[in-house]
Amino acid sequence: MTPSAPRLEIEHLTCAFDGQQVVRNVSLSVGAGDVLCLLGPSGCGKSTTLRAIAGVESPQSGKIRIDGTEVLGPTTFVPPEKRGVGLIFQDFALFPHLSVADNIAFGLKGTKAAKRDRVRELLDRVRMGRYIDAWPHELSGGEQQRVALARAVAPRPQVMLMDEPFSGLDNRLRDGIRDETLSVLKEEGTAVLLVTHEPEEAMRMADEIALMRRGDIVQMGAPYNIYNNPADRAAAAFFSDINVIEGEVNGALTDTPFGQFLAPGVPDGTEVDIVIRPQHVRIDFDRAGRGPNPTPQDGTPARAVVTRSRFIGKESLVEFRLDAGGVMSATVPSVFLPKPGTPMWLAIRRDRCFVFPRQ
Repeated sequence: MTPSAPRLEIEHLTCAFDGQQVVRNVSLSVGAGDVLCLLGPSGCGKSTTLRAIAGVESPQSGKIRIDGTEVLGPTTFVPPEKRGVGLIFQDFALFPHLSVADNIAFGLKGTKAAKRDRVRELLDRVRMGRYIDAWPHELSGGEQQRVALARAVAPRPQVMLMDEPFSGLDNRLRDGIRDETLSVLKEEGTAVLLVTHEPEEAMRMADEIALMRRGDIVQMGAPYNIYNNPADRAAAAFFSDINVIEGEVNGALTDTPFGQFLAPGVPDGTEVDIVIRPQHVRIDFDRAGRGPNPTPQDGTPARAVVTRSRFIGKESLVEFRLDAGGVMSATVPSVFLPKPGTPMWLAIRRDRCFVFPRQ
C-alpha cells in the first residue's frame, strides 16, 4: 500500500433483502487515521453497509478492498476473521467471565508477556490502567466502553467499524469518551467508518460525512461543506431546524414577504422552497409600525408577531407569525423572551439562504 492509498475502499456496493434494495451503488474510501461517518435516519442502509464491510452480510454486487487487497468481489470473499477489521457496537459485549486484561488480550497472538504489555499500553492510553484485573460488572458504562475500545484496537486492525458506539452513554460522559476514542484510533493509523443518526456526533467526529437516504449516498463532504452547502431541503433539515418560505419562479425571480430571491436556471412556473436556518434570522423592533430599511445583505424586512418564546440553554428560541402569512422561528444568543403578541420585524441573510426546487 502506498502512503496515499486508502485503507478502505468500497466500489458500487449493493445489498438487497427479499428483492428490496437497502444499499444502492455505494462507493467511498477512508484513509489511514481518517474518520468517515455514515449519517442518516434509521433504515437508510448505514448498518447494512457496515455489516457488508465486516463480512457478515452478503452484498449482491460491489467490491471492497482493505489496504489494497480485495476482500469482496465478483469471485472473492474473505471471511470476517481474516479481513483485519475491528468492531465496536452499542452493546460493549465484554465477556463477563473474563477480567479486563483477558477481555483485551482475547484476540491477540504472541507470548503471554507480549500480550500483557499490549494490554497495559492500551489501558494506560484510555486511563484504565488500575482496572487491569477488574471484572466487567465492576465497571461503569463509560469504563466498559473504554475497555471495549482497547479490546477492539488491540490486534491493530487496519479498519475500525463503529455502529452507534456512544448512544448508550450518559451525555455527560459522551464527549470525553468520543474524544479519547478518536485520539487512540488516529494514533494507531486506523481507518474509521462510523455509523450514527446524530448530526452533532458526525460533525464532532468525522473528517468526512456521507449522508445516506433510502440506501443512497445523497451527499458527501467535509462537515463544514456539507452543513453550509446542503444538496437539498431534506439535507439541510437533517442537520438543524429550518424555516421554509414557499414561492414560484417567474423570470428567474421568486417573490416572498422578504423581497425577491434569485433562482437562476430554474424554469418559470417552478415551485421552490427557500430555506433559512433560525440562527440566520435577524430580529428588529417595531417602531410605530415601521421596521428597518432594506439592505442588500438582509433584503426587505417583514413584519411579524411573536407567538411564543423559550430559553433553551445557550440561546432563546422565538416563534413568529408573519403578517403576510406563514410562520418562522429565530434563535438569539443568551436570554431574549419577548411576550406573545409583540410586533417585530424579521430579516433573513441572503447569503445564508438556500433555494431548492420543491420535491
